[in-house]
Amino acid sequence: MHSNGVAGIADLANKIRSHCLKMVCRAKASHIGSAFSIADLVAVLYGSVLRLNPGDPGWKERDRFILSKGHACVAVYAALAECGFFDAKELDQYGANHSVFMAHISHKVRGVEFSTGSLGHGLPFGVGKAMAAKRRLQAWRTFVLLSDGEWDEGSNWEACLFASHHKLDKLIAIVDYNKLQSLGSTNDTLSLEPFAGKFRAFGWSVREVDGHDHQAIQEALDAVPWEPGKPSMLIAHTTKGKGVGFMENKVEWHYKTPTEDQLAQALAELNR
Repeated sequence: MHSNGVAGIADLANKIRSHCLKMVCRAKASHIGSAFSIADLVAVLYGSVLRLNPGDPGWKERDRFILSKGHACVAVYAALAECGFFDAKELDQYGANHSVFMAHISHKVRGVEFSTGSLGHGLPFGVGKAMAAKRRLQAWRTFVLLSDGEWDEGSNWEACLFASHHKLDKLIAIVDYNKLQSLGSTNDTLSLEPFAGKFRAFGWSVREVDGHDHQAIQEALDAVPWEPGKPSMLIAHTTKGKGVGFMENKVEWHYKTPTEDQLAQALAELNR
């Protein structure tokens, strides 16, 4: 996909956030803070970085994108709609009974590679995809977007070992490092620091970026692999609830549903 530069990415990110608000409020669902946290990362990926074909979601040469933090699915559903994988009106079905637009990301939605929800599964699956591409001499890349809280899962660290051992340099992991998980801060729950140092010790090439700076994100992802023979880890420093003042850096917006008044207030802030 290709956007009209940074301005186009900013517009896409804003549309993603607006769709997310409407979906979550309509379905009386949750995880709006998590979706806003990754909205800018998702906008850059779908607007500029990923090689995809909305007319042929199964295109063999496509890049594979896996949202490991499946609870933030509304951001990806919104991006897929804006990029033409399906009509945006279909987003109205999010969270409804018998809908394919489930409250954790589902591969039944056109353009979604893999269903996730239980944390710690996305990276191991992505490692398998990257290994398959390498063995088959395929050029496509595998991108995995993870939460910071899911690094409490040991399966991710096993996947890190495997990826570096097998020199999977077409594997790119991105961590949404908003420093809040379901009920508190990552620091209070299980400290991750020194975070970047851990990945370097596991044999990955690591960069850190402001996860809301579209140009910085794009420049980093355009340059992968940063080191030949090494998988790439982008630690994106983000703010949970980014884009709506009363939601920013507030742990309660992991689960809380916006009221109709809050929806109107948030949309007004996004669109002013």
